Amino acid sequence: MTDVTTFERPVADDLEPGPVPGVGQTAPPTVIPNPADTPIGPRRGVRESTLDERFNIIGALLAGPAIATVLFGWLTPLTGPVGWVVIAYLAFIGIYVLLVSLRADREEVKDRVLSVLLISAGVVLFSALVFVVVYTVSRGFEALLHVNFFTQTMQLAGPLDGLDVGGISHAIVGTLIQISIALIITVPLGITTAVFLNEIGGRFARFVRTISDAMTALPSIVAGLFVYAAVIQLITHQRSGFAAALAISVMMLPIMIRASDVVLRLVPGNLREASYALGSTRWHTVWSVVLPTARSGIVTAVILATARGIGETSPVLLTSGITAVMNVNPFEGPMISLPLQVFDFVKSPEPALIVRGFGTAAVLILLVLLLFVIARIIGGKGPGQLSDAQRRRASQRSMDDLQRITTKNYALPAPTPAPIDTEEPTP
Repeated sequence: MTDVTTFERPVADDLEPGPVPGVGQTAPPTVIPNPADTPIGPRRGVRESTLDERFNIIGALLAGPAIATVLFGWLTPLTGPVGWVVIAYLAFIGIYVLLVSLRADREEVKDRVLSVLLISAGVVLFSALVFVVVYTVSRGFEALLHVNFFTQTMQLAGPLDGLDVGGISHAIVGTLIQISIALIITVPLGITTAVFLNEIGGRFARFVRTISDAMTALPSIVAGLFVYAAVIQLITHQRSGFAAALAISVMMLPIMIRASDVVLRLVPGNLREASYALGSTRWHTVWSVVLPTARSGIVTAVILATARGIGETSPVLLTSGITAVMNVNPFEGPMISLPLQVFDFVKSPEPALIVRGFGTAAVLILLVLLLFVIARIIGGKGPGQLSDAQRRRASQRSMDDLQRITTKNYALPAPTPAPIDTEEPTP
């Protein structure tokens, strides 16, 4: 029998100090630190807001504008609202750091200041978004009050007519047709490319990823010029809604690929390994495991690509053409869209047309918001979150499987009993 030799880790107390080679001095024994002996300090609250924190915030908010007012009005010749806001914000940050440092250590001061900076960035971005929406709606609110603005075209309306004549129904229909064609092209192509980048890989995948990254910075007018030269000049010989949809697809496709690529990378690899362990093929794993897990992120990618494509003006300026009549055929004749209609209205010196332009921009914003809500309702649920109807169908399928398995077991032939030995044993 083979002897097994085990090696045990020596305890620190059993180690005896030995001479250091070449020096002749005794080295200190090796000591393994015990984590239980390390004192644990109080847990820093990053998100909690205490009474002291509220006092620091309110005090800094009052002191910052006061310091800016003193500097701009009395002590210095500085003027201008932008400079006042900048000085007030810097003073607010300085006063806040001073107040926090009176009762907290250095690490907590960093946490608090970084939290204030991030909240400030969020407030600035949200304020800019609210300002754009409110300004656009307020300038075009007079046009939005007329029903004919949504039901009529500009076929019978002249530049000097009032807001009670004419509308943008032809631009709304043109936008929906063009963005629908662009989504039909970009969604399957973009998701398939993203799956290829993540599931196949290789040198060609890195080349495709590099090209898609470069296309995200492609100027929109170049995309429109490309479709104008390659499709309109060589094939169709006329501007149309389909040519505009192709130009929009060129702008949407790289965003769709990159956003889906990032989302698919976030799918845990152990889900794929579990699917392979159960005997699934690669493509069945992608269809049944990877894509459902990343469904919410893919919907977000579709929203980002749609928002980019539906607001593009330069590509459709060269490819769709401008018309004042309704055209529902994307393959023949010019078809105007909402961004191009805004451009056509606002460049006019007539006040009524400028009001129509801001009203059209407000409709475009509301249309993007509507598409966002629909997309979140359809694909916003996470993996495994089923509706009531889906849950009932899944339960019914389970019951059907159970009944099928039970019936199959009952249908099996009964086992043949073993023959009874009737002969008496020989004594």
